[in-house]
Amino acid sequence: MDSKRRTILKLGLLSGGAAVSGLAPNLGISGIKAKSSGTSLRILILGGTGFIGPHMVHEALRRGHEVTLFNRGRTNKDLFPDLETLIGDRNNGLNSLKGHQWDVVIDNSGYIPRHVADSARLLSSAASHYVYISTISTYASLAKPTNEDSPLAQISDETIEDITSETYGPLKALCEKKAAEEFGKERLTILRPAYICGPGDHTDRYSYWPVRTMRGGKMVWPGTPKDKIQIIDVRDLANFTNDVLSKKILGIYNTVTPAGLFTMGDLLQDCLDATNSNMQPIWMNYPYIKSQIEGENVFPIWAPPLPKYAGDAMVSGERAVDKGLINRPTKYTARDTIEWWKTLPPERTKSLRAGPSIELEKSLLDNWHT
Repeated sequence: MDSKRRTILKLGLLSGGAAVSGLAPNLGISGIKAKSSGTSLRILILGGTGFIGPHMVHEALRRGHEVTLFNRGRTNKDLFPDLETLIGDRNNGLNSLKGHQWDVVIDNSGYIPRHVADSARLLSSAASHYVYISTISTYASLAKPTNEDSPLAQISDETIEDITSETYGPLKALCEKKAAEEFGKERLTILRPAYICGPGDHTDRYSYWPVRTMRGGKMVWPGTPKDKIQIIDVRDLANFTNDVLSKKILGIYNTVTPAGLFTMGDLLQDCLDATNSNMQPIWMNYPYIKSQIEGENVFPIWAPPLPKYAGDAMVSGERAVDKGLINRPTKYTARDTIEWWKTLPPERTKSLRAGPSIELEKSLLDNWHT
């Protein structure tokens, strides 16, 4: 079972409702209202105010669809004042969903199989299409290249609901299964993204790289410039999700940048171009990093050169591309992430939520030069 992809935990994945201050102005969400037309869809989004949700809402409204949100009303509750919001909780609090009809449901907040089963069961007669946002962490192994038919991670006790680095992927795989049991293959779409990046990223897994680059000075870069990585811009995910809705594209799709084409060297260049920084990259090999740091890896997105990660950035996205997924140039992801970051308040930007701390990076640099 691969653990690197699952070491995201509550900050990175559970906090679909994490703070995204500054998101609305950057995306132009403020002032956009749902419009109705002869071809508009009635869309229910389970969540909608965290990281990926606002982008999906924004794109749906731009296309003229009607959007209803279902959430607890706690996170960014003023983000979409003109939208209908049904208040409830996925943990035994779905009553507000009863008695409504929609064309499609987007589930981007389902992490616990019981929650997905409950919502899918209730909504199976209220909507004709269910779109579940999953993850490539569902795969049993990333030791070699994978596609949508590769084996999925399993868990011995399917009643477990505690999300950890070891249970995250298997639980998401079970969530997919529960959605399929209620909607069937003929009414279900499953999207499996890689690291989701771009404006609004509350995890800082991607943001760490351009932001740290912007701060300048000597900066630790792990591995080599040729090390492969794989991401998806949140706006590309939102665009493809809306294509899935309008065209009723069914099935399972990995939503990723092309396998094997994006590297750490490319990321470095994107960050330099986006920031015009005088940062000096110091490439450090994994044996040295491992000798200095407890744990396997503190550098987000990058995978150590170990056999179990040999296929880490070789997840095929060809099926999604065949259905219309378009990946924008990664340099735009870096540029727009920095522009978004500059709109955030000082209390948010004073420290990064991912990557090595200032103290750890200094220690790595000091010992490296010694």
